[in-house]
Amino acid sequence: MIFVVREVAALRELGFRIETASINPPDRAPEQLTALERAEAERTFCVKRHGARGAAAAHLRTLATDFGGYWRGLWRAFALAGLDLRRLFFNLMYWTEALMVGQWMRRMGLRHLHVHLASQAASVGLFVHFVFGFGYSITVHGPDEFFDSERQMLAQKIAAADFLCCISSFTRSQLMMVSPHAQWTKFLVAPLGIDTEIFAPLPKQATQDSFEILCVGRLTKSKGQLLLIDAVERLAQQGRSIRLCLVGTGPDEAALRAHAARSAIPERIVFEGAVNQDCIRNIYAAADVLCLPSFAEGLPVVLMEAMAMEIPCVSTYVAGIPELIRDVVDGLLAPASDLDALTQTLARLMDDAELRKRLGRNGRARIVEHYNLRPNVQRLAAIFTERVR
Repeated sequence: MIFVVREVAALRELGFRIETASINPPDRAPEQLTALERAEAERTFCVKRHGARGAAAAHLRTLATDFGGYWRGLWRAFALAGLDLRRLFFNLMYWTEALMVGQWMRRMGLRHLHVHLASQAASVGLFVHFVFGFGYSITVHGPDEFFDSERQMLAQKIAAADFLCCISSFTRSQLMMVSPHAQWTKFLVAPLGIDTEIFAPLPKQATQDSFEILCVGRLTKSKGQLLLIDAVERLAQQGRSIRLCLVGTGPDEAALRAHAARSAIPERIVFEGAVNQDCIRNIYAAADVLCLPSFAEGLPVVLMEAMAMEIPCVSTYVAGIPELIRDVVDGLLAPASDLDALTQTLARLMDDAELRKRLGRNGRARIVEHYNLRPNVQRLAAIFTERVR
């Protein structure tokens, strides 16, 4: 996630010493990464690259140097699994990965672990805390960990954490819902930010014959791309010249391609695949509208990027999105899953060039004021300065 890499770089510029670890290697080949991503990947401790030998060494070293912590972590793995053998298997994997991360932290002289995302990576962080007693905090995005908070051990993560940064007030509300009132002071709203100098308006590319709708995001059911294909098909059947560009990959790609092929307009639906940050701005610049008809979300960075580039955005009344986009002020919102409303909202933008311009200008102003990387990183830095011991 490039926005995390940029956040880390900005914190380092403010004088913070930050070392990075990842469970998995990058999901793209080195040549598909930006220069900034490649540089960060090269200095990042990747757990899985150390394999079984690294895991065995971490077990032996922890047994020798922190005997009590080793068995405390193992006991927690069993206690949190109960009678669920599948859950026990995953807990033992998290515990083993935590031993590797904890030993790396000791070698690096680190005493606090901050985790982006409150799902599997934060489960590893939880066991790091159990075994080694290091400080522990999380930036919580959602929504996956909210769907099954018990299996995600969300209550235990909240109890163990020194603090949790919530990317929206909605995110904070979901943590409040699964935790006692005494824990609520740990929940701090710290919105993400993008670099508004990188994501600035570009000259509109040569006029196209068709109206270009762009959707950027992981190809999953939660993003609502199947519904967007249906909406674009309806608009085309009304006689409108329209084209849909889908950027991203994911588990729903085959289903989306099949649905597009069955539609009445397969030639107007383009799958761009994964696109890195060095190329995405040109794709944004070719778009008339960005549409993200999500069913479930955290707070999409792609909306921030498009808004900063003065691309008018259409999305849904889901999670933290209405905190980012005020309907008819900074963009347009439609009820999630409502095909009629989504179609009508897109048609409204197609028919009103002045509305597109106004929403584009207002959208950039919204990002500059509230979701700008530098000010928001300074806000995060103040949290770390106050809360990390």
